[in-house]
Amino acid sequence: MAGLKYLTGFGNEFSSEDPRCPGSLPEGQSSPQVCPYGLYAEQLSGSAFTCPRPANKRSWLYRILPSVKHKPFTSLPCGNLTDNWDAVEPDPNQLRWLPFTIPKSTEKKVDFVAGLQTVCGAGDAKSRNGIGVHVYTCNSSMVDRCFNNSDGDFLIVPQQGEILITTEFGKMMVEPNEICVVQQGMRFSVDVFGETRGYVLEVYGAHFELPDLGPIGANGLANPRDFLCPVAWYEDRTVATGYTIINKYQGKLFACQQDFSPFNVVAWHGNYTPYKYNLKNFMVINCVAFDHADPSIFTVLTAKSTRPGVAIADFVIFPPRWGVADHTFRPPYYHRNCMSEFMGLIQGHYEAKEEGFQPGGASLHSIMTPHGPDADCFEKNSTAELKPERVAEGTMAFMFESSFSMAVTKWGLQTCQRLDKRYYQCWEPLRSHFNPNWKPSKK
Repeated sequence: MAGLKYLTGFGNEFSSEDPRCPGSLPEGQSSPQVCPYGLYAEQLSGSAFTCPRPANKRSWLYRILPSVKHKPFTSLPCGNLTDNWDAVEPDPNQLRWLPFTIPKSTEKKVDFVAGLQTVCGAGDAKSRNGIGVHVYTCNSSMVDRCFNNSDGDFLIVPQQGEILITTEFGKMMVEPNEICVVQQGMRFSVDVFGETRGYVLEVYGAHFELPDLGPIGANGLANPRDFLCPVAWYEDRTVATGYTIINKYQGKLFACQQDFSPFNVVAWHGNYTPYKYNLKNFMVINCVAFDHADPSIFTVLTAKSTRPGVAIADFVIFPPRWGVADHTFRPPYYHRNCMSEFMGLIQGHYEAKEEGFQPGGASLHSIMTPHGPDADCFEKNSTAELKPERVAEGTMAFMFESSFSMAVTKWGLQTCQRLDKRYYQCWEPLRSHFNPNWKPSKK
């Protein structure tokens, strides 16, 4: 949307006030006896009060009415959004989905919340330890209703169609090849502009942060200055017919009614905010000598577990870059992993699976399930002339990698009817090249 403004930085102490109400931020304190313009002060805490300062997350919102003014919550049907990881038997096979179907607006109007479907996940929202992977397929904007997730953070990856996200902190326009994070408890609504599809990574009990750079140094990967946070924007709007607040709580959906818009925050300050990031700004690190570097070098954001170096979830991308490694099989290697790997494709063709893995589809390689390049990729790249070349030009694939052993839902295995049951066949043509008489070449 033309004219939207943003604050820059990751995890900064921001402050913002709607220019229609200059001076709406209290000076020198957060909770004065009387706030400017007769506003209410409300704190939104994203961490325990006593968390160490680097991990302490909170923001103060100055709003026309506090969010506590609403009717009681009542249960709402969850549709295909679930945290029931035991509805079907586990499936350790390599899994791939064709592009998830977007409902036609001529047949049924579906907004972002109604279009959320859970593909896989693990853990438990009640104990605040786990992960959920969802897709959204929708064709209509949310009208007089908003959503907040009391269970965890949403990392949203648009694949088809831009989305306008209105939050209590302001507005963000998020396009394919961008991502956004709406953190636990933040209310938001989603406007769409046609048939729309994307992916959602949900984490319970941790917030996303930038990965440590170690010997890379002070710069590289996703740089903090490239993250954008919305600026304050409010509407003072009465909704006589009722405004619906949808709350995801302990894996279930609940709804309550109120007679005003929740996007009534005139000013705010703090370090607990929604934010967005353009993936084209990722500073790629890659091998310039030999061998294939591990995909962790492409980590954009990580949600750390309590075990050092082990993530609840990493968000990893495979962006356009140069491939220059000498005497090396350049595509991803064959692999069995102690982590779960869920992959999606925003655009283009993934280098290790140029056929079959399509934009808007997905794959899941579960813990210790073998995976790697298909037969065509192996044969082509085992004999290719090794010269500097652009890799993944016009492509953006990504991975949600997790230390959890994720279970696939009934919707993912059956109901969606998008599971590609022929996936295993891409490895069937692999043949033995073993030669017991091989001798090293003389130099």
